[in-house]
Amino acid sequence: MNKAELVLAVSEKTDFPKADVENIVDTFLGLIEAGILKGQEMKLSNFGVFYKKARLARKGTNPSDGKAIIIPANNTVGFRPSKIIRAKLNK
Repeated sequence: MNKAELVLAVSEKTDFPKADVENIVDTFLGLIEAGILKGQEMKLSNFGVFYKKARLARKGTNPSDGKAIIIPANNTVGFRPSKIIRAKLNK
């Protein structure tokens, strides 16, 4: 499901106009992004936690020529699902 499909589904379920739902979704995602960029864990009860995750530099292989390369360290976003979500996935 992409963002447009999410907006449509929420709009249909709540009878709110799509424009209002899109504004809410954009605001919600923006707040999560801002928190992660500050290094905060963004905890959503019964859903999970989004957090900033550091990746160390590592060795890799260039797929086009097969030569060894060093992939530099970088930051990414991690997600840890709640126990409720994990339990539903493992049924």
